[in-house]
Amino acid sequence: MTIKALFVKLFPLLLLPVATIDAQNVEVTITGIRNTEGQMGIGVFRDSESFNKEQAYLELQFVKKDISSGEMKVRFTLPPGTYGIAMVDDENSDDAMEYNFLGVPKEGFGFSDYYHTGLKKPKFESFKFALEKGQDKSINIRVRYIL
Repeated sequence: MTIKALFVKLFPLLLLPVATIDAQNVEVTITGIRNTEGQMGIGVFRDSESFNKEQAYLELQFVKKDISSGEMKVRFTLPPGTYGIAMVDDENSDDAMEYNFLGVPKEGFGFSDYYHTGLKKPKFESFKFALEKGQDKSINIRVRYIL
């Protein structure tokens, strides 16, 4: 293998540390969890359009193993920007929100630093937050169960 070919293969690896330097830590504290069954599904959205289309920028699942008194913490990193987090307590681990025949959610849900009391989907502006470069962020989500 020539030096040039080796450089072409290794060059992308040299960029990885640069890409992670701008990542900020996000810690989400989820409270009001009613049981340890299933998993927590988190969708990170960048704007109203992606939220309305349910096209998350990032989707994460966390097993509900470290729950204490109905609370758990999850951590991940994001680059600086504007975000909103929507969470589903996916109690049956099917990667989807369950609804009854009237369309009422049967599983818990929550949003970043916003407790939604309505029956319609909230506006992105209600739960969005800014993540600045060099700033770690703590988010609180209180789970709401309707049924």
